Amino acid sequence: MQGRGDEDAGRARPGRAGFWATIKAVLWAFVGIRKRRDYHDDASSLDPRAIVVAGLLGGLLFVLAIIAVVRLVVGT
Repeated sequence: MQGRGDEDAGRARPGRAGFWATIKAVLWAFVGIRKRRDYHDDASSLDPRAIVVAGLLGGLLFVLAIIAVVRLVVGT
């Protein structure tokens, strides 16, 4: 009799994407350029919570960069 572990051993589980893959996907989303195949790969492997956190951090960094550039140009 086979156990459950034996049944699951033959099935390929999709791997979870790492930190840098999540950052890369979020940066591509900011730019707005993404291949459909890559989008589907990301949708199946990325953790939604990690995407939200990376998006918030990316948005914060973007706003801080804009503020820094404006202060540099204005001279304050």
